[in-house]
Amino acid sequence: MSISGSGSRYYWCLRHHRVETDADACAAKYRLGPYASAAEAEHALERVRERNAEWDAEDARWAGEET
Repeated sequence: MSISGSGSRYYWCLRHHRVETDADACAAKYRLGPYASAAEAEHALERVRERNAEWDAEDARWAGEET
């Protein structure tokens, strides 16, 4: 993801389960992002689940397994 300009960056904190900005973000190991908006950051875990399901399905296809 590309974040351009001098605008705020948003993160989803895995530790506090909330959106954080550069000003109040936890350590990188506890966050997902950066995202361009707070709304995108709020949905970070949904996107992670979607990508994992896509990748699991692709792995199964590659291995010759039908799902």
